[in-house]
Amino acid sequence: MSTTLFERMMASGAVVRIRRLTPDGTSPVRAVIEVDRRAGSPRTSGPGGHPPALMAVEGESEPDVVASLLPFAEDDAAVARLLAQRGVR
Repeated sequence: MSTTLFERMMASGAVVRIRRLTPDGTSPVRAVIEVDRRAGSPRTSGPGGHPPALMAVEGESEPDVVASLLPFAEDDAAVARLLAQRGVR
């Protein structure tokens, strides 16, 4: 059901991802930012094998949620702040 809408690798090797949580064709659209610091290895914890969400938004369309999350997902400093707010080091 989830779909990756954006993905990039950070200099540290972690992968920042915007992932859609709602099925295609439904509205509102929900999406999250997540950071997979173990990219390339199978996740054994968490539901569905996904890292915990750092930020979540809801919008009328896929472009709306991507536009809301992209400034955070593209900026390493913003990702670091989101990780710090969640207590992840």
